[in-house]
Amino acid sequence: MIYCCEEHVELAIDIVVDEHEVAPIIEKVEEGGNLSTTCEYCRNRAVYLVGN
Repeated sequence: MIYCCEEHVELAIDIVVDEHEVAPIIEKVEEGGNLSTTCEYCRNRAVYLVGN
């Protein structure tokens, strides 16, 4: 599972597809949820959770 911002969502999708060879599930991170969750590629707030 990869937390990512709007800018890095395509990179996260590519990585999940390369590692698992299946289409990833993309979920939007709730704004009222964990506010300290950041993108794994930069320090911006995570908008999506990409996984399978």
